[in-house]
Amino acid sequence: MDQNVAAVVGVGPGLGAAVARRFARGGFAVGLMARGAEKLTPVQKDIERAGGVALSIPADATDPDSVAAAFAQLRQQLGDPDVFVYNAGAFEMSGVLDISPEQFEQCWRANCFGGFLGAKEVLPPMLARHRGTIIFTGATASLRGSARFACLAVGKFGLRALAQSLAREFGRDGIHVAHVVIDGMIDTPRIRSLAPDRDANVLLSPEAVAEAYWQLHAQDRSAWSLEVDLRPAVEKF
Repeated sequence: MDQNVAAVVGVGPGLGAAVARRFARGGFAVGLMARGAEKLTPVQKDIERAGGVALSIPADATDPDSVAAAFAQLRQQLGDPDVFVYNAGAFEMSGVLDISPEQFEQCWRANCFGGFLGAKEVLPPMLARHRGTIIFTGATASLRGSARFACLAVGKFGLRALAQSLAREFGRDGIHVAHVVIDGMIDTPRIRSLAPDRDANVLLSPEAVAEAYWQLHAQDRSAWSLEVDLRPAVEKF
């Protein structure tokens, strides 16, 4: 297929969907990946109604075989990704003494390990072409391990370290790796249901965040960003 391809892992009704739609508007065919097909179908239909190309691929970002199969299907049906956005994650708010080993490992797999698996899939063709963009979605917890946030912070710290290592290893080969610190809550249906009276100006717009991802991809290689932090104007930091 003679079209640029973006792979978005972790597509839901918030940021993942917004990123997929933004790259589709930019002329990319988009591979949509998430654990449940029910999250993918509405986004694919939105993109197709707007005249774009999208492919839904149910996949478990924490499972190496599932990730390998998903990217094999993507390559077969759309082509090798020019852009890879890792937006998957998991969060268990709990004290360390209350976290089971299984919970801790699963959160680390979703928040960090899946990014490693996806990067391993996209890097070889990117290196062969001497170009490509990899963007990881981080969080406030990428920078600070707060009480009861160990399950999130450990994986997000690791994802940030992965981004730094990849950028330093592959930047000279034309691969732009970026890590985005999302410092605040994104305006999603779930957040709205939990706090229906919350003002919109205290939440990050998923479309605005997606535009920042697009601008990272569009950066000239003479002035690449490794890390960008995004927060509402009213957020304390």
